[in-house]
Amino acid sequence: MAAGKTALATLLADRFGARLVTEPVAENPFLAAFHADRRKHAFQVQLFFLISRYQLQQELFQQDLFNQVTVADHLFAKDRIFAALNLDADELALYQRVHALLGARTVKPDLVIYLQARLEVLVSRVRRRGREFERHIEPAYFDALARAYNEFFFHYQDTPLLVVNTSELDLDGSTPTEIDALVQVIRRHRKGVAHYNPAGSR
Repeated sequence: MAAGKTALATLLADRFGARLVTEPVAENPFLAAFHADRRKHAFQVQLFFLISRYQLQQELFQQDLFNQVTVADHLFAKDRIFAALNLDADELALYQRVHALLGARTVKPDLVIYLQARLEVLVSRVRRRGREFERHIEPAYFDALARAYNEFFFHYQDTPLLVVNTSELDLDGSTPTEIDALVQVIRRHRKGVAHYNPAGSR
């Protein structure tokens, strides 16, 4: 959600000489229609993302995970955030059954990094990246999504979790010094939950 996930994943893959795995957002044929009418197209867009993310997970299983570091810009489990926010009760019940079935066959990461930013920063970054289908998203939806993310990761316990405030750290234009500092924090974190606030973030 414009916090810098793909930018960070790309930077880390470069630093660690790692395999980079990115989710195929632009390939979702229902995305533009979803942003025009979320109620009508929510289930289709969610199911496409779920299947696509699961396919990426299966590709990871088939590769040699033990001899190469892998960095991904998404977490399979967080797919439920959008589902809970956008699906009606019956759709959500069906989605949860499918998610539970597929989720049992996914790769568990060694570390999850959750990037946070103030709402006005997120909205500004979304507008700046200029995706046509995002042009008319109202701030209220961004606010609801940010709250849902915060709620999800507040209760997240599946893996070590590092929460990073990127309000003052634009990962698309960060300096080598800023990235060095973040990488050092990432290398040190091995268990539980930790928070990192770069200088100037609040």
